[in-house]
Amino acid sequence: MAISGLDTQTPPRKVTVPIEIQCVKCESCGFTEECTPAYILRVRERYQGRWICGLCIEAVKDEALRSDTLISTEEALDRHISFCEKFRKSSPDETEHPIFAMGKILRRSLDSPRPLRSNSTSVLTGIEGVKGPSLLRSESCFTALSS
Repeated sequence: MAISGLDTQTPPRKVTVPIEIQCVKCESCGFTEECTPAYILRVRERYQGRWICGLCIEAVKDEALRSDTLISTEEALDRHISFCEKFRKSSPDETEHPIFAMGKILRRSLDSPRPLRSNSTSVLTGIEGVKGPSLLRSESCFTALSS
């Protein structure tokens, strides 16, 4: 018995629904990101109705951790926003964005590496004669995807 092309079943097609994306501007640094409305809502719920970008979220967390006293997220956010405002006022180029400034600082530090301070074994007592094999990377750090 022969099977005709009409007898075979075609696999069901997956219907992809387009994800709604909105542009939103950080109230702290002014950076604009494209995010889903659900993510925007979650960020605004956590930060007193304010939208802040991912970099500023990390800076606010760091501000709360660095504080000598226990401060609220709102206080940490206010401190970070104040810092960003001072940065923008002190910048000679009014259009310079804090994120671009951080990128410049990073590139500058990578372009002019600092010399090593000292040989660490000379500072430690009792290990002057100890020399082990140096650590060399023999292959990639990433796992192989093929089997």
